[in-house]
Amino acid sequence: MTTLKARLHDDLTLAIKAHDKLRSATLRLTLTAIQKEEVAGTAARELSDVEVEKIIAREAKKRREAAEAFDKGGRTDSAERERAEGEVLADYLPKPLTDAELTELVAAAVAEAREAGAEGPRAMGAVMKIVNPKVAGRADGGRVAAAVKKLLA
Repeated sequence: MTTLKARLHDDLTLAIKAHDKLRSATLRLTLTAIQKEEVAGTAARELSDVEVEKIIAREAKKRREAAEAFDKGGRTDSAERERAEGEVLADYLPKPLTDAELTELVAAAVAEAREAGAEGPRAMGAVMKIVNPKVAGRADGGRVAAAVKKLLA
């Protein structure tokens, strides 16, 4: 079992013993998503920590989007629950990049792309290929794209 998945299992056990309904429900749903991914396809497989991290990030994104939808629908109680679940999942994700850190990484990627001959707005794809592996899981794709567009303009 991967270390991150084992940590999720251990934390689920602790949450159940502490009668923490929010944390235990959130961890159960996340572990179920991980298990579904492991058995998807033609053969069952063990996921790496990176793959587990991507699933947790995907689940956290679902919570953010659901909270926004509930806010628009006027269901603040449900929106608060989704935000709380998102905070539980944030404990298992790497620390998000600040705007300054993101700008610094994007600026380096733009310089690298220019050295390779990519210039102007057309270099967007080349820059994104360079910067995406560096920010994986630490910044939302929309934020990264906006920062790249800003520096290429």
